[in-house]
Amino acid sequence: MEVTGKIKMIDQTKEVGSAGFKKRDVVVTTDEQYPQSILVQFVQDKCDLLNSFQVGDAVKIDINLRGREWINPQGEAVYFNTIQGWRIGKAESAVPAGQAPPAPAAAAFPPATSLNEDEPDDLPF
Repeated sequence: MEVTGKIKMIDQTKEVGSAGFKKRDVVVTTDEQYPQSILVQFVQDKCDLLNSFQVGDAVKIDINLRGREWINPQGEAVYFNTIQGWRIGKAESAVPAGQAPPAPAAAAFPPATSLNEDEPDDLPF
């Protein structure tokens, strides 16, 4: 799966827990009719992948969806989801309308040929 859009926010790397677990969050705003701000989390050695990006960069992030269960002190099961990034790269930008290569002139195409009267017309319409 992937998420594409512009980086809205990049957080600093944080260490969580006593085991030295590292995580770093990035928020990407999608470019669609109803833009979404998606939080993507990079963990451990993948945190460094964000070092070469900055706010405003158009990116494509390859992601995995992660889910986990936690039993709270009352004994009830609570579920959490995480969007975890594992690869990030610059998004291929579309060519702006004013910079698109010009369409070839009509003269560049050969004229359509008329039907050959010797061939049967087998079209049903």
